[in-house]
Amino acid sequence: MSQNLSKISTFLRKRLQEPLPADEVRKKMSPNFRLPPGVIFPDLSKAKKAGVLALLYPVQEIVHIAFMQRPQSGYAHGGQISFPGGRMEEDDDDIIQTALRETEEEFGVPRHSVEVLGQLSQLFIPVSNSLVFPTVGMTQTRPDFIPNPTEVEEIIEVPLIRFFEEGVVKQKLIHTSSGFKVDAPYFDIDGRVLWGATSMMMSELVAVIRPIL
Repeated sequence: MSQNLSKISTFLRKRLQEPLPADEVRKKMSPNFRLPPGVIFPDLSKAKKAGVLALLYPVQEIVHIAFMQRPQSGYAHGGQISFPGGRMEEDDDDIIQTALRETEEEFGVPRHSVEVLGQLSQLFIPVSNSLVFPTVGMTQTRPDFIPNPTEVEEIIEVPLIRFFEEGVVKQKLIHTSSGFKVDAPYFDIDGRVLWGATSMMMSELVAVIRPIL
């Protein structure tokens, strides 16, 4: 394990057990939805639980985090960059196991190889009526990624430090696959647009880790 990843993992195991900033920091990455007439956000009480995984790992001693480019499938989040994850299933023991199972299915990363460090704040996503629980995990070496072609167009590996660079957060009008027009802040990752729920969850992770970077 790289020295930096060891430092981050030790810190996160403790920090993620303490109160988290949640919307205090996530609101900075929250899109300003321009809804068509008559559209009403779903009721939170009827939301489906989903689990995602923020996976940290070393690449030549530099801590990275993995995202996926979703295929242009016509679904609510088609074409977007996201964490691996999905809806909770009956056979999942808990929402953490959901995140690990989905990561294994989408990225080919064995669930037993991931050390769970804790969880970020849950986040409601109206457009898909999902209540998302982000898990933070790590592997001691870079995973041998085997992306599922039906669910993953591309795996995007990003040095974690990139999210702390000046000017990484930008804003523009985004046309979504659901027909919305969204004036949204986003992380500019080498020209890639990381926005929406994933950017909001990522902003909390950045805020949590910032004190040690």
